Parts: sequence; structure tokens; C-alpha cells
Amino acid sequence: MACAAQTIELPERPLVSVNGVTIPHEAIAREVQHHPAAKPIAAWQAAARALVVRELLLQEARRLGIESTPRSDASGCREAEEEALVRELVEQEVTTPESDEASCQRYYEQNRRRFRSEPIYEAAHILFPAREDDAEEFAAAERAADLVLGELKSQPNLFGNLARAHSACPSAAQGGNLGQITAGQTTGEFEEALAALAPGAISQAPVKTRYGLHIIRLDRRIEGMDLPFELVSDRIADYLRENVIRCATAQYVARLVSKAEITGIALAGAPEHQVS
Repeated sequence: MACAAQTIELPERPLVSVNGVTIPHEAIAREVQHHPAAKPIAAWQAAARALVVRELLLQEARRLGIESTPRSDASGCREAEEEALVRELVEQEVTTPESDEASCQRYYEQNRRRFRSEPIYEAAHILFPAREDDAEEFAAAERAADLVLGELKSQPNLFGNLARAHSACPSAAQGGNLGQITAGQTTGEFEEALAALAPGAISQAPVKTRYGLHIIRLDRRIEGMDLPFELVSDRIADYLRENVIRCATAQYVARLVSKAEITGIALAGAPEHQVS
């Protein structure tokens, strides 16, 4: 069943215009959904600024006589005419130098930690599901986990059998074996517990996550490695290029703003007398 769109009630807003072209309040209200903010007024202002910049770019593209040629992506989605016009204006008017190898190498050396593979863990666990907001259920899970952990402290070789008997995870069928795990594949608490364990060790206390309580065994850790520059140089060049494009485009927009007559919303770079 379709849900009715939520209407955000906003106080009366000033008329927003760019070089005499009014941006309708309805257009700003539709744009608000793309600018989440703590307060409605902040979302409205961000939406208005975005539409003012868009209108400025469209006006400049038309003044220069640029013709739009919409592109389609691999899935067949086609650019809107105005999107294509803005893109072609930026491509024509914003000059951005290509990143040379020296710049890429310098960025690589200054950010080595970004170009390191994540460690890989081979681990197993026994899961006792419980919701922390259900005190009785959680207490029962704690008791069960403590009993199993007590057995493992004296007989760690029973981990697989105890996982098959007690774990609520599908991995129980494999004796709790989770295979290889990398960053982001489990919860933060689970990852922290893995990082603190030595290979072959079992967690000394149950580890609490949103899924319940876990007894964790780390079987093997494969440390992360520095990725060679040759492997990441293209990625660095793309990042630096996009960063330069963003900065150059922002400067270009600021120049347009400084020459425009804008009312109803303040933009950085706009002369004070142009904003009302």
C-alpha cells in the first residue's frame, strides 16, 4: 500500500531569485529531502542554496550557448537535459590539471596507512542469542555461555562439539567455524575481540553484540600488508583529480555568485547588497 508523502510545515520563507529568475517555494520544498539537517530551517536553506547554484550554472551555460548532449550509463539510465548542460559547462569552463606521478607518489608516501590491506582472521564462535532489553532472556543466555566457557577452559578441544550442541548460528554445523573474516563483516565488538586474541586462544569472557553473546576462538591471523604504489597509483590519480575538480568547480561557482544578483538566501561570496 502506498504511503502518502510527508509534508513538512515550514514558516513563510523569503522569495528566492537568481538574476531575476524566481526559484519557486515548491521546488525548494521538493529539494529539502536531499538535504537532511537537525532543523527544518537548515534543510530549507541548504536546498535553496543548491537550487540557486544550479540556476546560476544553467544561466551561464545558456549565456555561452552550450548545447547539452545527455549521456547514458552502462545500465541505460540517461542524463536529464539540465544535468547534461551543467556537466558540459563545467567540462568546458573549469580547467583542471592532471595529477602527475610525482604528486601521486607524494600522496602515497604521506598516507601509507590508507594503502594497507586489512588483516584476515580465521575464527569460530558459539552464539547464545539474547536481547539485552529482555532481562530474563539475557540472564539465561549469560548463564548458558558461562557454563560452556567453563567447560572450554578445562577442555578447549571440545569447542567444535560444544558449538554443534549449543550455538544458534548456522556455523554450528561446522563446529562454529566462520571461515575467513575481514573488517566490516562482523560487528565492531566482535572485531575488537578478535583483534585482542592470540591465535589459538578463546575469549576469556562472553562477547556481547546485538545478536547476543559469543564465545570466540581465533584460529589464525594473517596480518595486513602495504599495497605497492603500482597497484594503487590509478586510484590515487582518480582521487586527486576529483579533488582538484571539486575545488576548481567551487571557485568557478564562487566567481559566478560574486557577479550575480541573488535574493532570499545568503551564499558565500555573494556581495552583501545582493542578498535580501
